[in-house]
Amino acid sequence: MTTEEPISLMDIDEDDNHNHTLKPNNKGKNVVVPDTKAIPWVEKYRPQSLADVAAHRDIVDTIDRLTSENRLPHLLLYGPPGTGKTSTILAVARKLYGTQYHNMILELNASDDRGIDVVRQQIQDFASTQSFSFGAKLPVKLVLLDEADAMTKDAQFALRRVIEKYTKSTRFALICNQVNKIIPALQSRCTRFRFAPLEPIHVSERLKHVIKAEGLDVPESGLAALVRLSNGDMRKALNILQSTHMASQQITEEVVYLCTGNPLPKDIEQISFWLLNESFADSFKRISEIKTRKGLALIDIVREVTMFVFKIKMPSEVRVRLIDDLANIEYRLSLGCNDKLQLGSLISTFTRARTALVAAAAAR
Repeated sequence: MTTEEPISLMDIDEDDNHNHTLKPNNKGKNVVVPDTKAIPWVEKYRPQSLADVAAHRDIVDTIDRLTSENRLPHLLLYGPPGTGKTSTILAVARKLYGTQYHNMILELNASDDRGIDVVRQQIQDFASTQSFSFGAKLPVKLVLLDEADAMTKDAQFALRRVIEKYTKSTRFALICNQVNKIIPALQSRCTRFRFAPLEPIHVSERLKHVIKAEGLDVPESGLAALVRLSNGDMRKALNILQSTHMASQQITEEVVYLCTGNPLPKDIEQISFWLLNESFADSFKRISEIKTRKGLALIDIVREVTMFVFKIKMPSEVRVRLIDDLANIEYRLSLGCNDKLQLGSLISTFTRARTALVAAAAAR
C-alpha cells in the first residue's frame, strides 16, 4: 500500500501569492506601448464627433438632427475621396452607441470581399441577430458599406432584399465615389447626400489645427501649396503634410512640390514660356532636360500647363482649340502612350496656337 504524499501548494500558486504586487511590473516589461508618432495623421486627426467634421455643415446638421430624433434612414453618401463621408458616418455611430460602438456596427471596406456570399452570410447574419442597445440612443444596428460602388451587381441586388427584410432592426449606410455604379433599386431605398470637394478655406483651417497640434514649421507659402495640391481632398492634404514633415523640418512651398513630385509653379511658367516662344527643337530639348533633371511626369506638366493657359490672355477660339488638344494629350498619356511622342504633340499644339495668335494680332 502506497502512502499518499503530503499535498503542497503548487508552484504557480506560490508564485502568484508571493509576487502578487510585482505582477503589473512583470507584465509591463512585455507590453509594447504604441508610438503615437507612427500613427498616420489621417487616422490620428479623424473627426470623433459630428461637430469636428471640417465642412458640409448643412449635410452634417441634417444627419445630426435625424440621429437626435431617432429617425435615421438608410443613407447613401457619395462624392470624391477625402471629403468626410466615412468620418461623418463613424461620428454618427459614436453618437448613437457610445461605448457599445464596436458591438453595434458592421464595417466593410474595399479590402473585404464584396461578393454575393458576403451579403448572404456576413451582412445577413449581423442584421438578423437580436440587438441589445445597453442604453444606446437608437436600438437598431448599423451596417457601414464603404466603397459600395465596388460591389458586384448580384451582391447589390441581394443587398436590396436584405435592406427590406431587416429595416426594423438595422440601418444601412452606403459610401461610394461614383453613385452611377449603385443600382437604382438601392438608391431609391436610401436618403442621398453628395459630399463635394472641400473648399480651400476648410482644408486650410483643418491643416492649421494639425500644424499647431504637431508643432510644425509651415510658412504661408507652404500652407498654400498644401491646399492647392490637395484639390479639396482632406486625406490627401494630411498625407502630403506628414510625408513632407518626414523629409524636412521646415515645410516650404518648394519642399512640398519636391516631395510630391509635382512641378513647381515657376517651372510651369518657364515651360510655358518655351512652348510659346522657342522653336520646336529648342523646346523639346529644354523640356526633356528639366523633366529628367527634376523627375517630372509629362502628364503632370500637361495638367499644370492647362491651368496656366487659362491665365494667359488670348482669343477665345485659340484657347478652346488649345484646351481641346491638351485634353487629348492628357488622355493618351493616361493610356500609357509614348512620352516622347506626346511631348512632340504638346509642342506642336503650342506651335499651332502661336501661329493662330500671330494671325489674330495681324488681323486687328
